[in-house]
Amino acid sequence: MRRRADHPAAGWVLAAAALAAAAAGARPFAGGWHDGSRLAAVEALVERGTFCIDGTVFAAAPPPGERSPVYDPEAVAARTGTLDKLLVDGRYYSDKPLLVNLPLAAAYRGLMAVGFPAPSARPDVFAWTVTVLLSGVGYAAAVGCLWAVGKRAGLPPGWRLAWLGAFALATVLPAYTRHANTHLAQLGAVAGVCVLLGRVADAAAAGRTAWASLVGAGLLTGFAYHLDYGVGPPLVPAVLAVVAWRTRRLGPVLVCGLGMLPLVAAGHAVNYAVAGEWLRPPNMNPEFLRWPGSPFDATNITGVTRPRPVAQFLYALDMLFGKKGFFTHNPPLLLAATAGLLVLVRPGRDRVELLALLAWAAAGWALYGVLSKNHGGGCVSVRWFLPFLAPGFWLLARVLAERPTCRPDFVILSAWGVALAAAAWAVGPWTVKVVPGYWVVFAGSLLTWAVVRYRVAGGRGRLVIPRPVDWQLATGNWRARQSPPP
Repeated sequence: MRRRADHPAAGWVLAAAALAAAAAGARPFAGGWHDGSRLAAVEALVERGTFCIDGTVFAAAPPPGERSPVYDPEAVAARTGTLDKLLVDGRYYSDKPLLVNLPLAAAYRGLMAVGFPAPSARPDVFAWTVTVLLSGVGYAAAVGCLWAVGKRAGLPPGWRLAWLGAFALATVLPAYTRHANTHLAQLGAVAGVCVLLGRVADAAAAGRTAWASLVGAGLLTGFAYHLDYGVGPPLVPAVLAVVAWRTRRLGPVLVCGLGMLPLVAAGHAVNYAVAGEWLRPPNMNPEFLRWPGSPFDATNITGVTRPRPVAQFLYALDMLFGKKGFFTHNPPLLLAATAGLLVLVRPGRDRVELLALLAWAAAGWALYGVLSKNHGGGCVSVRWFLPFLAPGFWLLARVLAERPTCRPDFVILSAWGVALAAAAWAVGPWTVKVVPGYWVVFAGSLLTWAVVRYRVAGGRGRLVIPRPVDWQLATGNWRARQSPPP
């Protein structure tokens, strides 16, 4: 079992299975303004070679009283077309990050060369294909990379498969595979960065420099940078800090930074070509939202500070634990958030990488806590935070490997997570309502977790966290030895 699980092809097989599942569930239409805006931008590039979305089938509103056939008939967008758009110099553009549209358009043009229809001729085929290319591939990449991360964390094959199953099936990820979004693509990139930073650390410990991994980590970071402007840019200093700490030399830091530069610079160049600004993302400029019927202005867009510190603080907490809470929609992370601290305070393998990536997640959360108020719009949980699942589950793997008494907690939280994930998958990622059954899962997971923790603690009438492990350095590897019970 162990030999088969550790075969180099295992990660690829699991990634292929994840891609097949995502493709089977992908919808052949847009689910709302968000993915409609993305599809309109790719359609414009494929058919007219421009970022301007005027005249695209996903941007056009249907005649009064009718519903657009390219949208979910129950969505508001079916009556309006996408309203996630910007008016720049009299022309409309998508308000989503623009750079990723170029490889998507190039890929679809390649598929057209082998018989795929034009987007405007078969928008259903086009919507399904872009969803798979963007969301499905990101999901599959994350699953494949996390398998390697679990092995690195020291999880036995059986528990590693259970842990990876929780990542893939007990979180909000399945819901986001149903429609096109960049957050799953960003998750895949961050998961790849996790694997490559581990290789950099191993090479540095052996007195070598993993130049290819440094370049790869830079490229993936540069790719993630322009997929979301709240959590993308803070990833750059986090990755460079890890490289600097592990290698203690300027050369590897420069190589990694140069790997980031092409895509970072290309994204800013595209923004400048469309909006005339190098640094500020176009969708954070209120001037571009002043068009007839726009639902957005300076009062509700992201990227604007608001003089209400107490309200913003409560909003930031609500994003984590409220009715759209990131932790409460991904129950296994509750264990990582509690027992994970006991892992991080002790020296161990990958501690530096985890601390840096968790600091990145905290910075992204804080930025949105200050610069936003809308929870990511009508979506399941908070869509911006999906990439945080990669370091979160890395930390969870360390917990399960080093603290076996936490495994019953993991099982019960994951079981509740599967139920919630199934409900979220059924409604899809774009919903303004609470996921069906959310409050039952919220209460049930906390109650049953408390019962499990009580029983694990020996029924002594108090809830306790398992005792810390003793660390021993042997043959160059960190190994955990569980302390005997008192």
